[in-house]
Amino acid sequence: MAEQSSRDAKLVQYLNEAYGKEKELETALQAHIAMTTKPPYKKRLQQHLKETKGHARQVERRIKQLGGKAELVPAPGPVGDAASAVTAAASKAVAAAKGPLHASRGTGENEKMLKNAKTEYSDEFEEIAHYTAIETLADTVGDKDTAKLARGIRREEERMAKFLESQIPQLTKAVAREEIPAAERRRARSSSGSRS
Repeated sequence: MAEQSSRDAKLVQYLNEAYGKEKELETALQAHIAMTTKPPYKKRLQQHLKETKGHARQVERRIKQLGGKAELVPAPGPVGDAASAVTAAASKAVAAAKGPLHASRGTGENEKMLKNAKTEYSDEFEEIAHYTAIETLADTVGDKDTAKLARGIRREEERMAKFLESQIPQLTKAVAREEIPAAERRRARSSSGSRS
């Protein structure tokens, strides 16, 4: 087997960063789905979990095609292999621990969903950044297959971010209805209207 080129090694590095994020999000999405009670939101999270698992498989396949190994944190050499295994296990443990932590945040059901949606929104933009970098690197070094893969996944992440962006105001309003008495909400609306 020929030694991996610098070009392919850099592509594998970036792909592994995205792969690690996809694997982390699989665990987080499963926990968030279990906590979500709004059917349209839950359905979209379930769809995105399938997309996320598919993204991880596609990225893993591309890493192998480039002569690399899919791992959560790439590190070269025998020490790197051991460190990668430990880091992979630690990353999975952290992701698994976030589920119960996310279940306890917030004062009510809607606030928990709102906090999860804000976390998911942030995660989507991290993924968009990963895939934008991969696409740009691949375009720069003439790897059309990796660029196409990154572009396709990035577009799916952008669609999910747009969905979450629409959920955050809805969930925030639900928190207000759930936790702030109607009289206080009305009084706040009428006083803000009289200021203008």
